[in-house]
Amino acid sequence: MPERLLAPEGTSADIGEFTHAGATVIHEDFGSGPHPIVLVHGIGMGRSVYLDLTTHLDGRIIGLDLPGFGEAPEPPRTLTMERHADLVAAYLRSRGISDAVIVGHSMGSQIAAEVAVRHPDVVSALVLAGPTVNSASRSIRAQAGYLLWDLLHERPVVLWRGAREYLRGGPNLVRKMRATIVHRPENAYPRVRVPVLVVRGQRDPLAPMKWCREILDMVPDARFAEIPDHGHGTLISDSGGAADTILDFVRSL
Repeated sequence: MPERLLAPEGTSADIGEFTHAGATVIHEDFGSGPHPIVLVHGIGMGRSVYLDLTTHLDGRIIGLDLPGFGEAPEPPRTLTMERHADLVAAYLRSRGISDAVIVGHSMGSQIAAEVAVRHPDVVSALVLAGPTVNSASRSIRAQAGYLLWDLLHERPVVLWRGAREYLRGGPNLVRKMRATIVHRPENAYPRVRVPVLVVRGQRDPLAPMKWCREILDMVPDARFAEIPDHGHGTLISDSGGAADTILDFVRSL
């Protein structure tokens, strides 16, 4: 049985596995209310990194471990961003959800965009936090360099939370990184038809301001928020500020 990681003690939570087309996610679903907030993590991470963030959110919260991350088993083949989106959408349909606010961080932003385009019946809005992959730096070397620079300047909580998950990702991380880099999110963004909030940390090298402006220009209904003095892991390093930004957006829907 998967661990209880996000739901506060004394809170009723549904924790388990969901499998579709040969790939499995671990889900942790708790709270109630419209527009459930679905947390989709980045590469090398898992739902556990959002432990602090969920203490500042309210309503219905769903944390996911994507296939091969966190507690979710490694799939037979590395999933593309499109296949990840199909899996997340199938899970949401299985829960009867048609109004999800998908908070996609880093790689998760690419998956979120594909969910909105491929499966608009399950989503009401997107939050793209530290959106990747910058179209001007689409290579493993460039992205790894930006990630290293970011980690050298991140707060200890980001390193502590992320280290465990990166270690669990193991030898498959390079293959998974390739899957993120070959994806072209700019092909999806102009077709997104739900409200979008783009969030970046002011010092985020993986989501530079130029790239975020491109996304804002491509998405028909997009707004922007920047969290000062934080990097790529701002949902972790400034969980209170990030949660306030997300909740303000959700309440405006």
